[in-house]
Amino acid sequence: MAERSVPSSPTIYEVAARAGVSIATVSRTFSDSSKVAARTRDAVLDAARELHYVPAAAARALAVRRSKALGVVLPHIDGPYYAELLVGFEIAASELGLSVVLALAGPQERRSAAVLDLLGRVDGVAFMARGGADDAAVLEVAGVRPTVSVARGRVDGVDAFYAENRGTARELTEHLIQHGHRRIGFVGRPEEGSDIGRRHRGYLEALDAAGLAPAAHFAVAPVEHAGLELADQLLAEQRDDAGGLTGLDALVCGNDELAMALVARMADAGIDIPGRLAITGWDDTVTARYLTPGLTSVRQEVAELGALAARRLAARIGGAPEQGPVTVASTLVLRRSCGCDPAAPLTFAPITDTPTKESS
Repeated sequence: MAERSVPSSPTIYEVAARAGVSIATVSRTFSDSSKVAARTRDAVLDAARELHYVPAAAARALAVRRSKALGVVLPHIDGPYYAELLVGFEIAASELGLSVVLALAGPQERRSAAVLDLLGRVDGVAFMARGGADDAAVLEVAGVRPTVSVARGRVDGVDAFYAENRGTARELTEHLIQHGHRRIGFVGRPEEGSDIGRRHRGYLEALDAAGLAPAAHFAVAPVEHAGLELADQLLAEQRDDAGGLTGLDALVCGNDELAMALVARMADAGIDIPGRLAITGWDDTVTARYLTPGLTSVRQEVAELGALAARRLAARIGGAPEQGPVTVASTLVLRRSCGCDPAAPLTFAPITDTPTKESS
């Protein structure tokens, strides 16, 4: 395989001149930005971004042309979803003889020194999940390194990978309607282009098709403590109002972390799940099947999603052209928390590389 040529990179002197600071300040910004005043740090990072400056570690990487490393940008590594996604990516990279370098960055850190530093140590970058930097940052990185995205909105020039969300969320909500539920709420923050955003769209489509209105929307972060706080809020309202639980008879949760926290707290408080309130999750984490009652969820091949992204990123580094979006199938896993018989046999849909409406 022919080595991919690397364009010449601006120097630290050019960045310093544009930012109006010393080269020592530029160096400190990328080595320990906490020691640099916020206004100065922003000026340096703005200059670096405008010049497409790749801080190094880079001198070695550029000298040998290839670092044989793939970069991953995540908002955090909490919870089983991100762990499984990262493991799948790392295993596939290892099989290709490549290492993985991780950077944590959220959308509030658009001028992230961690992401800029990553560019000097890797041959390509995978941005995973909507929270891991914003679209403008992804586009900037794609201008200097091969780039793929996982579970976030499309960005021009970036190969995109998704798990099926919208259609399966519609099917899940229809299933709750078939159980007789009519006051169905949604739990999760539906950011544009995110997995939870697509799940929310599917939920709304199912309600609309049935002539129902959303009963409530709790736009909370997809983490355990947010689920516990919401459960406490709903239980407090239950004590204050005999009708209770804000008139809900079912909740569609954006992920298992939220759903499991709600089920556990509600059950401890004596709320009949699913008799009084049906609850569903998403991700089908191992704990979901051992919860009491077992959690109805959605199974998606998260590790395979990560692996596909790693293989595709390696191909892009090798010169392969951009391709259309790839969607990995998902399927319902029905358990007691929605009112189903947990003994029902389960089947899992295969992975497909055919683009679907999911990516639109």
